[in-house]
Amino acid sequence: MPFIPSDAAVLALQAAVVAAPKPAPRLAIAGRLRGPAWALVPIGSIVIVVFAIRYLSDTASGLTYLALVAVPLLAAAALGWACRGSRPLAALGAGALFAIAWAVPRTLVGEGAAALLVALSCVTLGVLLAAVTPPKWLKFGIVAMACADTWLVVSDLLQAPNASLIAAHPGGGLPRLQSVLFGSVSFGYGDLFVAALLGAVLASNPARQRSAAVLTLVIAALFDLLFLVLNELPATVPVALALIVVEAWPGRMRSSAARSRSTPADAIPRPAK
Repeated sequence: MPFIPSDAAVLALQAAVVAAPKPAPRLAIAGRLRGPAWALVPIGSIVIVVFAIRYLSDTASGLTYLALVAVPLLAAAALGWACRGSRPLAALGAGALFAIAWAVPRTLVGEGAAALLVALSCVTLGVLLAAVTPPKWLKFGIVAMACADTWLVVSDLLQAPNASLIAAHPGGGLPRLQSVLFGSVSFGYGDLFVAALLGAVLASNPARQRSAAVLTLVIAALFDLLFLVLNELPATVPVALALIVVEAWPGRMRSSAARSRSTPADAIPRPAK
């Protein structure tokens, strides 16, 4: 598939991941584990993985097999529990997607099934992380992850590890689920994980969550115009920008409302004595 339709499909998937998470559940264990330190997980998930692949041999291969086991299980949890509209029986859909991705791995159908599995697994991780991280700290983690991603791309530290991760394949013709490859576009696991974090941290307000999903799609589409002059972009950046816009807009609305609530006595000029 040519680049433009491939890219459009992947960007639509990223936006859908923002819209998918339901509010984080109130779990007893989550209350005991809750703390700001979890906000380091997003930036750690990209920096630690990149440097591990760069300096530790067989890391990419190990991540491939880890994803082969973890991604379908997390995707089943998303369909049965973590997504909006999830139903327990829907969890069986993860098995069907895995079978399709395994049966026809080098077709658009197979690549699409694998991409959906990866996206759904990110939704579950996003909801779980939102359950143990205070919202303000998780928002900070999203922005920090985008900054780290940008630094890795600009400093040319991401390209080689990313290529190694994309090239890694499990044996037996099993699907590769450590990242997304659809048509002529590759998308890192973290690019969907950060989208799930944004959706999860805004899930208690469905209107804001939907707005963030639309903003992510629009900003990402505009951001990808840079592909006219660049070969690689940090796809976490549009998600962070969408978060900043969504966070800033209600503040401006509140400021306007406060100015409009001036009392009549304040609004009417007093006669001079």
